[in-house]
Amino acid sequence: MPLVQISMLPGRSPEQKRALLAEVTEAVVRTCKVQPEQVRVLISEIAAEHWGVAGVSRAEIDAKKKEGR
Repeated sequence: MPLVQISMLPGRSPEQKRALLAEVTEAVVRTCKVQPEQVRVLISEIAAEHWGVAGVSRAEIDAKKKEGR
C-alpha cells in the first residue's frame, strides 16, 4: 500500500487539494501498478512560522517582502 506524504504551506483551495490528491493517486497507480484503493495520500499544512528557509521562518520572509526589504 503506497503512502505519499505532502507537506505544504496553507493557502490552497479545497479544489486544488482535491486535484492534487487525484493527480498524485493517478501517478502512483500508473508507476507502481496498484489499484487506486491501495493508495494513501496525506496532505499536511505547515504554518508559515514553522517552515524554515535558510534559517528564517517563511512568516518572517513574507513579512520582509511586505515591508519591501
